[in-house]
Amino acid sequence: MKNTEQKLGRIHSLESFGTVDGPGTRFVVFFQGCPMRCKFCHNPDTWNYQGGTKMSVDEILDKYERNHMFYKNGGLTVTGGEPLVQLPFLIELFKQAKSREIHTCLDTSGILYCKESSELVKQYEELFQYTDFCMLDIKCSNPEIHKELTGQPLQPVLDFAAAISQNRIPLRIRHVLVPGITDSKDLLADLGKLIAGFSTVKELEVLPYHKMGIAKYEALHLEYPLVDVPALSKEDAKEARTLILQNFMKIRQSK
Repeated sequence: MKNTEQKLGRIHSLESFGTVDGPGTRFVVFFQGCPMRCKFCHNPDTWNYQGGTKMSVDEILDKYERNHMFYKNGGLTVTGGEPLVQLPFLIELFKQAKSREIHTCLDTSGILYCKESSELVKQYEELFQYTDFCMLDIKCSNPEIHKELTGQPLQPVLDFAAAISQNRIPLRIRHVLVPGITDSKDLLADLGKLIAGFSTVKELEVLPYHKMGIAKYEALHLEYPLVDVPALSKEDAKEARTLILQNFMKIRQSK
């Protein structure tokens, strides 16, 4: 029997066949609401905490089940916005997904983690019980540039990554390469050294900055912050990834 008293989450949208949102083909749930204000964000329509459509866990998982055969080597991914904004709902969604033997992936900035709050850490520990894979966005390795670029501090992101590693959850680091902001050799080298400290890092994805979100800003009557920054090529992103990994391996091999 389904739980008719489930809490409702605010969902921006759903994608039935995601292929870049974790291992295999995945059902992707975009949560509504985000505290970050990344200057390169291409989903400003997910920022508003009161937007989206209210949905229950059962509604979401029932939609997953309609195409479950396509997710044989994939599963369920939550992204946003920022999924951690709706932590209790996220926990329940992952808990119920695991009860159905669905592989779960969390795509997050980790920004709302707070190791100083024992109650919050307890909630995250529960979430980690039901999390099979994590994709963590690290916007910049330098705290000052991170704050300028996103409006938020870097330390909670690093604390979250440490907690993920302590819970032995495989981790994919994602990094957007922004010309003139995050693409210096020093910043990339520092990023490699930084992520080497997280024991469960299995993958690194370097994404070239693009300008495809500008139309959304215009539709929302928002000023696009990086209008004068040129898009980056895939080749530049590939070279940056190599540099990050070189410094990552230096640290790993020295341990």
